[in-house]
Amino acid sequence: MSERLTPGVSASLTWVVAERHCTRRGDHDIFSTPNLVHLIEDAAIEALAPYLGEGQGSVGSKVEIAHVAPTLKGGEVTATATVTEVDRRRVTFSVVAEDANGKVGEGTHERFVIDLDKFAAKLQGLTS
Repeated sequence: MSERLTPGVSASLTWVVAERHCTRRGDHDIFSTPNLVHLIEDAAIEALAPYLGEGQGSVGSKVEIAHVAPTLKGGEVTATATVTEVDRRRVTFSVVAEDANGKVGEGTHERFVIDLDKFAAKLQGLTS
């Protein structure tokens, strides 16, 4: 992992809310909380990507999210993940998601930078 990864680094990712991202509430299809978490994780992965070395990846270890407003199917949701702390391999993010009406969700997300070969070997050991 590059030492250039410092607090303030961020990335944003936008999804158009499709049926597969929704849960049904009454007569409405709305963006589901599990998909909000997925979008936030993907934004954090995007923020980390330019700073990872050859053979490195990351895994999520903690998510604390408040889903504060609905987004209807067809709407756009943009998640932004901003690095707040780098502690060796642990990277913490402040995350916010917004749609055309304002804030949809906010919270924190934590990821660990991993060696992909070592991780694959560990997973292989689980299936043996």
